[in-house]
Amino acid sequence: MENKKLHSVVGLFSTPDSIIHAAEKTIEKGYKHYDINTPYPVHGMDSAMKLKPSTMGYFALAFGLTGTAVALSFMYWVFNIAYPLNIGGKPNFPLPALIPITFELTVLFAAIGTVLSLLFVFFKMPDNSNPLHDTDYIKHCTSDMFGLCIEAEDKLFSEAEVKDFLAGLGATNIESIYYPKINTLPIFTKNFIIFLLCSAIVVSGAVYFVTNKLMFMTPYNWMLNQDRINAQAPSDFFKDGFGMRDAVEGTVPRDFIPEEFKASPDSAGTFLINPLEMTDAVLAKGEAKFKTFCSPCHGNYAKGDSRLRGLFPNPPTLHSKKVRNWPDGRIYHVITFGQNVMPSYAKQLSRDERWAVINYVRSLQRAFNPKEEDFNESK
Repeated sequence: MENKKLHSVVGLFSTPDSIIHAAEKTIEKGYKHYDINTPYPVHGMDSAMKLKPSTMGYFALAFGLTGTAVALSFMYWVFNIAYPLNIGGKPNFPLPALIPITFELTVLFAAIGTVLSLLFVFFKMPDNSNPLHDTDYIKHCTSDMFGLCIEAEDKLFSEAEVKDFLAGLGATNIESIYYPKINTLPIFTKNFIIFLLCSAIVVSGAVYFVTNKLMFMTPYNWMLNQDRINAQAPSDFFKDGFGMRDAVEGTVPRDFIPEEFKASPDSAGTFLINPLEMTDAVLAKGEAKFKTFCSPCHGNYAKGDSRLRGLFPNPPTLHSKKVRNWPDGRIYHVITFGQNVMPSYAKQLSRDERWAVINYVRSLQRAFNPKEEDFNESK
């Protein structure tokens, strides 16, 4: 025993009240480095030991805030630096839409950080060689008795005095606990290297067989060999060898109404009439759709002042005399089929929505180019 390093002196108690009393007396005695071991949580033990609040909450908070910062910073970088695309008039940093992702990363970082902190900061992993392990003392403390351990690193520690102190408290099985002898084993021996190489060969071979052979055998290949055709792939089922099929001639989708005058914008301006009246509801719908699909290029007031910060050429203003004199059908043709660099918005806007946008554009044109009668009406 003389050559071993002393870790602590321990003693056992038989009741919860006696261990609480022992904890209180230990505090009164002035010991700082001690611990209580019980087979189940004992109510009032925190107060008896005068334990300070755990600092684990600060670790969880720090990791959670890190997750929040990482999420918001990454999404800001994506929307404003990596892919600065403004589609549909959306803001450059739509915070409400980013809250779910931010919340998930906050929780993820907090959870993982808390576990890592417990393992490597509080429990000091991989150091798991606590001298109390495998002792009769800890076996009793995990089954039927309560233990008090006073460590040798305490400034007031004296092995004889601690034993007398525990005996005075009514402790039983008082004993000294020593650090175990540390046995170091060589790692890079010939046998270990051979074992490592053999393991690497076996694992590599198994991975290769599973991923390159087994997954292509029945029944694992059922998901691979399906009765389906990939896009742009040939087919042996059809005589022409093509997998992708054209629609049957003469068929149209349900509720399909063909757009007329695709090749004749002037005819569209002549024969197409706006079916919507200039009501508050129509203007409200037109304003909403205009600001979503049109304002990124045309500007909020159709002046051609693009909000895309030079990513695309600015379109001409819609307040020019040429556009103001266009009939509604002519503008409808541009929205439906596109013009110059402007694509078609037929898939984004229904027929009524297109006409509503035209009514809203007319209201903007009237507001920025008023007539004399407009002033008379205002009086």
